Amino acid sequence: MFKQLRDLGYERPGAARANRRFRKGAALIEMPAARHIIAVLAVAGAAVFAASAPGAEAPDTAESKAPLIFDARIVGDETRTRFIADMTGAIEVSVFTLSNPYRVIVDIPEVRFGLNEDAGSKGRGMFTAFRYGQISPGKSRIVLDLAGPVKVDKAFVVPPAENQPARLVIDVVGTSREAFLEVERAYRDARSLEESAKRDRAIVAAPVAESGKFNVVLDPGHGGIDTGAKGKGGAVEKVVTLEFAEILAAKLEATGRYNVFLTRSDDRFVALGDRVEIGRSHAADLFLSIHANSFRGRSIRGTIVYTVSEGASDALAGEIAASENQADAMAGLDLAAENSDEVLDILFDLTRRETRNFEMVFAKNLVKELRQTTGMFKVPYQKAGFKVLTAHDFPSAMIELGFVSNADDEKLLLSDEWRQKMSDSVARAIDLYFETQVAQRGGQ
Repeated sequence: MFKQLRDLGYERPGAARANRRFRKGAALIEMPAARHIIAVLAVAGAAVFAASAPGAEAPDTAESKAPLIFDARIVGDETRTRFIADMTGAIEVSVFTLSNPYRVIVDIPEVRFGLNEDAGSKGRGMFTAFRYGQISPGKSRIVLDLAGPVKVDKAFVVPPAENQPARLVIDVVGTSREAFLEVERAYRDARSLEESAKRDRAIVAAPVAESGKFNVVLDPGHGGIDTGAKGKGGAVEKVVTLEFAEILAAKLEATGRYNVFLTRSDDRFVALGDRVEIGRSHAADLFLSIHANSFRGRSIRGTIVYTVSEGASDALAGEIAASENQADAMAGLDLAAENSDEVLDILFDLTRRETRNFEMVFAKNLVKELRQTTGMFKVPYQKAGFKVLTAHDFPSAMIELGFVSNADDEKLLLSDEWRQKMSDSVARAIDLYFETQVAQRGGQ
C-alpha cells in the first residue's frame, strides 16, 4: 500500500514544499552565533576581558584534545560574587547578560566537563545556580542564573602556573535593573548591526530525489547544555529521548515506508525554533517530539501524548508546557530576539485547522496503540502551548514517555525491553495514521 500512498491522493499541508527532500543525518545546526555570542562586551559598565594562553598538555588522544574543566565553585556574598572554574588549559572567553530571567552567559570554545553530578545545583551570593554543556559544534557554554540585576565587573582567564591550574573567573556586583537593561540593549544593537537583519544560522542539508516515502521527523528533546529532567535512579532526559528516537528511527526505516530524520543525532543543544525549522527543511509529513516528564508529585506517572493549543487542557499540562518552553532560556538564548511576533502568531493561528485535525487523528492513534504496551496517565491525550509543536504546515505531536520523577517510570525509561515495546507501538501508530490518511483521500 505504501508504494502507492501519494498516488492515492494524499497530500500533506503545505504541499508546495513537495520537492524539498533531504538525506537523513544531513540536518546539522550551526547555532545563531551572531545573535547569541559576542566576542567582547564592554558597554555601560559591563566589561569583558578575553585571555588565551597555552595550557597543560593532555594525553595525546582525540577525546582529550579539548581542555577539561574539572572543578567549579562560587564564592562571595550579595555585594560581590565570583564564579571560578579550574581547567587544564587556558581558553578564550566571552560574556554577556540577558534578562527575563536574569542570566550571565559565558561562551567558550568546546571543552570537556568533568564536574560532580550536582555541580551548579546550589548557588551563593548573586548566583543562584549554573548550568554547562555544549551549545553548538565547537562551542560550549556556562549559564549563571542570577538573583537579580548585576554588572559583570571582571571576566578573565588565568593561565596555569607553578602547579596551579588555569582558571576562568567571572566577578559580578549588584546594579539597577535600568543599568542592566541598558547593557542588554547595547548588546542586542551590536548584534543587530552585524546580522543586518539576517539570522546567522544554517541548516545544512543535501537534497535528494523524490522517493515516494513519507518523511517522519523525530525530535529527541533537550541536549547539550540542556539536560532536561533527571531521575534519582540516573535517568537523564536528554539521553533517554535520544536513545528512544534512535530505536524508533531504526524500526521505521526497516519498513521501507519512510524517510526518517532526527533533529539531533548526538548530545548537542538545538533551539526550539530550530527544531521546527529542521522539520520544515525536511518537508515533514509528521513531526514527533520525544520527551520525559518530571513533576513534584513523585506518585504521578504514565505516558502522555500532547498536541499544541492556545490554552492548556489542565494545570498540569500548562505547567509541563511552560517547563519545556524554558529550554531556550536554560541554554542562555536571547528569548526576546527568538520570540518574534511571527512565531507567536503561528502558535495561535486559526488557519492551521487542517493541520490540527491531522494532529488529533495521529494523537488518538498513538494513545490507542500505547495503551496496549504501557501504563498511561489518567488523561492520556492533552493539549498545551508547546513551542516545538507550533508548525502550521505539518502535523506535530509530542510523546512524554513517562515521569523520571517517579521511581517505577524511571525504571521503565531505562529498560531496553520496555523501549523496544514502546517503539513498536509508536511505529504502529504512525503506520495507522498514514494508512488512514491514504484511505480517506483515496475514497474521495
